[in-house]
Amino acid sequence: MSDTNDAAAPLTLQQLPLFPLQTVLFPDGWMPLRIFEVRYLDMISRCHKAGAPFGVVCLSQGSEVRRIDPKAPPTGDAFAREAFFPVGTLARIERLEKPQPGLLMIHCRGLQRFQIDGSHQLPHGLWVADVTLQPTETVVPVPQDLMSTRDALQRLLDNLREREPDSLNELPLQPPYRWDDSGWVANRWVELLPAPPELKQRLMTLDNPLLRLELVSDLLDKMGVER
Repeated sequence: MSDTNDAAAPLTLQQLPLFPLQTVLFPDGWMPLRIFEVRYLDMISRCHKAGAPFGVVCLSQGSEVRRIDPKAPPTGDAFAREAFFPVGTLARIERLEKPQPGLLMIHCRGLQRFQIDGSHQLPHGLWVADVTLQPTETVVPVPQDLMSTRDALQRLLDNLREREPDSLNELPLQPPYRWDDSGWVANRWVELLPAPPELKQRLMTLDNPLLRLELVSDLLDKMGVER
């Protein structure tokens, strides 16, 4: 990985290893992952040792586990095609465990969003990409008319804490909590809602945090979530 020398230019990373998933990682999100595929075991170990991030991208085609395509032609790659959306999120490994050989259990936190400038797949199946990091999102205070959406998330977290007092480190919402940040509140709600990955991806790529929170509030209304 390398960055640009011009401080005024957008920060870029080269050959960033990617982890395509059927879900979306948001900035400041908390994601547990169970790693067993060979193409990811070495990548995660290297990133953890170096203190380097990897990129999480949402799949638009294919599955998280690499599969043989029975309809593939006799020549060329026999694996099913994988494709993913062009905007993802950097992930930093915060906890790593090795319960048995060939298995890693990690918890990672979402950092900045990035735009993929170009990607390619290595022979053993790992995707790497050259990416441009997007600026850290501006903090927009939660407006009065959306405070009920914020308060409902606080109540949900309190209920989870009461229900799982011995598993606080496993809860989907982890500190630091930024209850007066519209983008943070919106992101945490989207992570919890049973919405399709494509919808979560669209909300993650929105650059306006207040609009994202307004859309989340509308979703909660449609789902009948009490606030």
